[in-house]
Amino acid sequence: MRQFKKSSKLDNVLYDVRGPVVEEAFRMEEAGMQILKLNIGNPAPFGFRTPDEVIYDMRRQLTECEGYSDAKGLFSARKAIMQYAQVKKLPNVSIEDIYTGNGVSELINLCMSALLDDQDEILIPSPDYPLWTACATLAGGRAVHYICDEQSEWYPDMDDIRKKITDKTKAIVIINPNNPTGALYPREVLQQIADIAREHQLIIFSDEIYDRLVMDGEEHISIASLAPDLFCVTFSGLSKSHMIAGYRIGWMVLSGNKEPARDFIEGINMLSNMRLCSNVPAQSIVQTALGGHQSVKDYVVPGGRIYDQREFIYKALTDIPGISCVKPKAAFYMFPKMDVERFHITNDEQFALDLLREKRILLIHGGGFNWQQPDHFRVVYLPRIEVLKEAVEKIADFFRYYHQ
Repeated sequence: MRQFKKSSKLDNVLYDVRGPVVEEAFRMEEAGMQILKLNIGNPAPFGFRTPDEVIYDMRRQLTECEGYSDAKGLFSARKAIMQYAQVKKLPNVSIEDIYTGNGVSELINLCMSALLDDQDEILIPSPDYPLWTACATLAGGRAVHYICDEQSEWYPDMDDIRKKITDKTKAIVIINPNNPTGALYPREVLQQIADIAREHQLIIFSDEIYDRLVMDGEEHISIASLAPDLFCVTFSGLSKSHMIAGYRIGWMVLSGNKEPARDFIEGINMLSNMRLCSNVPAQSIVQTALGGHQSVKDYVVPGGRIYDQREFIYKALTDIPGISCVKPKAAFYMFPKMDVERFHITNDEQFALDLLREKRILLIHGGGFNWQQPDHFRVVYLPRIEVLKEAVEKIADFFRYYHQ
């Protein structure tokens, strides 16, 4: 029988957030073991519910969503997104500049395919959300990782960004609020990135899916609002803020100076048309979701689940000897650092596998986020405090004796 091999492009793609450690957890579950999953940013398994009005709205509109929509999305959804973009002060945005997608993930893939030719370079943060790197690589481009500095609240290192720009660099990606670190970039950091993009004529891709999950009275600022003269693509959606990751509804907004990006825009229009449209029932609830009371605000203030769970897990983890962490200000992730000399760690994936097998706790190692040192791991703090308490007790016990 003829054997079919995977595309050679996949040989260079890393996507360890769904890689060997997760596959081992699936095998253990198949064998009847119970695994505590602190690896997934999907709120639904942890008891977070979609707002009632959103469910009601979809039910009422479902029979009207049987056909496909315009490739960019339903007018009602795009109008609501346009109004949201106005609130976020994105410049020069019309309804034709808004595209809906099956989550932000689909739109990232679409943009990388439209932008990158072989060996074109794109600046992506390290640590990153690895889909960015994977999609850039699959498109034939080269992901060049700039460092985010743990000593400076995980903010991007501007000198490192400048050093890594070449004549092949087409764009820069920022993830703000950040996954996996939970960092939130202040205005002065965003302004410095915009200045670099302006100097080198780079497109800015800003992944802002967690922009409504901000704590401590901080404000999220869209970088596009600071750069009306630059071409920016801003991504957001409802998966996290409205606890509906399975509905698959995200969007991107083109703003600023679109003249230099005419060919790119032609490309994303073609790719949007090729897939017909994104999930129409999910589009139908965007207007309701973005209007009125935002229930996510109740989660991110003192007494709210996400806020209180962050407070608990931060203290509990940093109380473990050999573990330190920058306290996140947004999203629901933490990226703790391990003392590799204390624990003799040389391979962070092996650490994650050992923890999984011995304590049945699933984490993602730092290398899964294109972090080059074997000294970090990501924790998702979506479970309730009683579950997190049990998990941290097991993690603390593990670190009492663990050496590689």
